Amino acid sequence: MTSPSPARAFDVRHLQLARALFAAVAAVMVTFSTDHSAPVGLSVFSGFAIATGLVFALGAWLAFPKGRRAPVVLLAVVTVLAGLVASAGRGTVFFFVVVIAWALVSGVIEATAALLARRAGRVDGAARDGLVVGALTVLLAVALLFTNSGYALEYFIEDAGRSFTLTGITIAVGLFGGYAAIVAVFLAIAGLSPRRPDTVPVASVEEPAS
Repeated sequence: MTSPSPARAFDVRHLQLARALFAAVAAVMVTFSTDHSAPVGLSVFSGFAIATGLVFALGAWLAFPKGRRAPVVLLAVVTVLAGLVASAGRGTVFFFVVVIAWALVSGVIEATAALLARRAGRVDGAARDGLVVGALTVLLAVALLFTNSGYALEYFIEDAGRSFTLTGITIAVGLFGGYAAIVAVFLAIAGLSPRRPDTVPVASVEEPAS
């Protein structure tokens, strides 16, 4: 048996839209930057992670009851720490290590929390969408793990009249930008889509025999 959860001024929908906004900003910065070097990638990721982590912290306090805050608080801590660590480095290997570590840890936390919520019979936006975003985040980590940080391919473009070099860090920063774009679109659609009121399971009470 389920009952509707109380309405909140800041709920899961607002959390999704705020995350979508910062992911979209990161995607735009990567897409329209001609420099996909490690310092630029770390700078964009750092801003994205710190802003997203603060949104998680706000969401944990305002959008969730006490018994459901732990995964969101963990996501806030992991994401803000990753952003702060990223702001302190500049190297290619450093970018790979920080982003892969963040993607694995945060992706597993978000996906696991969503699975546990669904197993508990709780039906809400976080449970429905967290599994998808968590899986996408883990997929980013896997994609970066299979990207050679030392890769370099020189090629020549006749129209430009000069040669270019495709490097592992260029691919990695592009992968992060693509991930941010997909997450931004998904969370924006989830946040703007009409939905039924969130429900949570409640214990059934047996009526006394007459």
